[in-house]
Amino acid sequence: MQPVILRGVNKTYHLDAVDVPALCDINLEIQPSRFTVISGPSGSGKTTLLNLIGCIDRPESGEIIVAGQPVQTLSDDALSDFRARHLGFIFQNFNLLPVLSAYENVEYPLLLTKVAPAERKKRVMALLDAVGLADRAQNRPGQLSGGQRQRVAIARALAPSPQIVLADEPTANLDSQTGAAIIALMRKMQRELHVSFVFSSHDPQVMAAADDAVMIRDGRITAIERHSEKLEAIA
Repeated sequence: MQPVILRGVNKTYHLDAVDVPALCDINLEIQPSRFTVISGPSGSGKTTLLNLIGCIDRPESGEIIVAGQPVQTLSDDALSDFRARHLGFIFQNFNLLPVLSAYENVEYPLLLTKVAPAERKKRVMALLDAVGLADRAQNRPGQLSGGQRQRVAIARALAPSPQIVLADEPTANLDSQTGAAIIALMRKMQRELHVSFVFSSHDPQVMAAADDAVMIRDGRITAIERHSEKLEAIA
């Protein structure tokens, strides 16, 4: 089963009396257990597309199926619960809670989904160990480097055992060496846990690491590259 399917998806933002088309006739299937990057220039629609896949926004028209669920049929409350159970998020600015320790930040999504305490502890410590931060479990974000904060964010995204992890420019605020290490870590976790990773990025390092690349411009998919095979999109 494809983790994400979009059929005929359109999105327009209505700003006062002005309509701003963001996405037009998007048809896309994200392949399972792969590293997929959505890339395009600023204003191309890549973040809007990521937000629709992540059930953060809703389309104007068309169909979106995520983890086997047609998401447009869900109420706002049901959609929020669906996100918490099936999706993980990694943000450009990390979005860690500054008053919580690394352990507590990773644990937080498990509290929302009411995972039992013993299972929470086991899962959090396993993930912190996997990202190389078991010895920093009690440190707060302010006591961690940028690369370490992003490692915590990766562990948090994976904590609820999601089927899909979405990342918006995950290396944008990191130097190239740290960014390369973060990409390698995400790649390792993706392969070990068989999770589908979907990024928006124009970082050449992320592009080089991707299994699939979705190229977008002016709200339209212009090409999809899979294993060096370039498939021109049908407009």
